[in-house]
Amino acid sequence: MPRATRFSRKTFGQAVRHERERLRLSQESFAEKAKVHRTYISSIELGKVNVGIEIANELAAALGRRLSELVQLAE
Repeated sequence: MPRATRFSRKTFGQAVRHERERLRLSQESFAEKAKVHRTYISSIELGKVNVGIEIANELAAALGRRLSELVQLAE
């Protein structure tokens, strides 16, 4: 039986930050690629906001990942 995971907006934000930093993108340049405001990126990375599926998909695409990969990193 698969183990339960602790996926949350905080772990998702940490995964987004990790991938952004791995690519050496500033929050500003990443926000531009993802078509969102820089302060929203900050809120996502800090786990302060719930991210909708469409925005999550834009974030993943801006990181060169599939959304499923990003979610897996957050688990």
